[in-house]
Amino acid sequence: MSSTAAPVSGLTEPTAVLQSQPLRIVVMGVSGCGKTTIGHALAASLGLRYVEGDALHPPANVQRMAAGLALSDADRQGWLEAIAAQLAQADGGVVVSCSALRRRYRELLRAAAPGLWLVHLHGTPALLAQRLRGRQGHYMPASLLQSQLDTLESPAPDEHALSADVGAPPQEIVAALCHQLQAAHA
Repeated sequence: MSSTAAPVSGLTEPTAVLQSQPLRIVVMGVSGCGKTTIGHALAASLGLRYVEGDALHPPANVQRMAAGLALSDADRQGWLEAIAAQLAQADGGVVVSCSALRRRYRELLRAAAPGLWLVHLHGTPALLAQRLRGRQGHYMPASLLQSQLDTLESPAPDEHALSADVGAPPQEIVAALCHQLQAAHA
């Protein structure tokens, strides 16, 4: 990415509900895209609480993924409901990491948090695979990356989503996201 290219794109116009609700953000994308890194930094920059979505997975889901088995929609349901509850209870705003791979998952989250913003982190499959191979101490194996890429439904324009290329440095991504979210949420 050149130094003049913007690392974030896709801002849609805010609506009245977005301006009247606490700022609730889901940082989404496939494994290895940097949801935790960007989510933590974005929450700190905006003065919001951060919730690590992976910590809300039930033990059975963690065991399945650690064994290299992709989760089904049924496997994800309780996890998505737990994330939705975190969003619904965030009176002061929150940033939550969640893969949110399918539109119907995001609709479940949005039902709990009207005005929800999405930050879709994406990168090339090669970059994502490289990151996963270098990651230590996480249960999600690199072998599941392709199944996540196959499942991913990129957010549509009506989903109030920002899109960030993770080939850019994290501090650039977060600065651009903060600027755009603060302008839209003012």
